[in-house]
Formats: sequence, structure tokens, C-alpha cells
Amino acid sequence: MTHGFIHTNGHPAHLSVEQLRRALRARGATPLPQCTYDPELHVGPRRTVETAEQRAARVQVAREVCAECPARRLCGLYALRVRPSTGIWAGRTAAEISKGVTELDELEVA
Repeated sequence: MTHGFIHTNGHPAHLSVEQLRRALRARGATPLPQCTYDPELHVGPRRTVETAEQRAARVQVAREVCAECPARRLCGLYALRVRPSTGIWAGRTAAEISKGVTELDELEVA
């Protein structure tokens, strides 16, 4: 049985507050993830272009926020399952998640 954002196609930052509450309650967590309060921190700005320095700073802050998130494990499992192409998920970039999945796949094959 899956709950909440496990079966959605988006970052937890884009879910409604009620969807997140249900997902986290089902997992025994009650506080909302910080990404719900500042989605652009985790998925990037929608209407402006970031410089490399701005992006690096945003990613670092997002990692720090994720480090204390009550949904970190759930978010990370979801990211491993869907292999996102953008965003910060459980403190990792989509590229880091993709690389980690590839490394895990290689270990399983070997």
C-alpha cells in the first residue's frame, strides 16, 4: 500500500498541505516538510534564471533544510523509485540520485 507522494509525479513541495499531512500521518510523522513552505528552494525559481553561484547557494540551503526534515526517508525512497530529473530530494540533487541508482544497479549486476 502506498501513501501520499509515493504515487504522485511531483516533488513533495508541490503537494497540497492535506496530501502531505495524510502521507506523513500514515508514516507516523506529523510535522510538514519544510519544502512545503518554500518550494522554490527545492525545485528552483520558476520565473527567473539562476546563476551558477545562486544555484549552488540554493542547493546548499536546501540540503541543510532536508537534513532535519521529518519526511527525508520517505522523500528519498520516492526519489529512488521515480528517478527525478530536477530538484533536491532528501538532500540530494537529481543527478546525485541518478548516479547513486546507477551505482546500486551496477553492484546488483556484478
